[in-house]
Amino acid sequence: MTLPQHDQAARVLLQQSNGRITPARIGVLGILLAANAALSHQEIEQLALQQGYTFDRVTLYRALDWLVEQGMAHKISGADRTWRYNAQAGIPHQHAHFHCKQCEQVFCLENLQPAFLFALPPGYQLEQVDVTLQGRCPACTQQS
Repeated sequence: MTLPQHDQAARVLLQQSNGRITPARIGVLGILLAANAALSHQEIEQLALQQGYTFDRVTLYRALDWLVEQGMAHKISGADRTWRYNAQAGIPHQHAHFHCKQCEQVFCLENLQPAFLFALPPGYQLEQVDVTLQGRCPACTQQS
């Protein structure tokens, strides 16, 4: 998908929500949909500037917070204590993450479900999972 296609996909997802469709929300969600790894606020800001978006940092934070609240994105706490964001597009956030210690990227591992999700003792109600595996991603492993 090209960037305009990601923006169009973002617009479609936003139309399904009850919120306003703003240029910042379209741009931020489009950037997240196009990314192959979770992005920090600074990375999103840089990509937005490269794509011609002119919203300020406060607007960017508000757009990210709103997307997380709506379930269209989720935020991941990195090992470096930096929040990273990834588009969710209807996928529940019950999955693991992989932090590459070499390139510092964080990837969602959608098909890797932690075993404890199925083995919670009676009476426990799962609301959020935060599992982060660390190592080297395929691209960094090939460089070695």
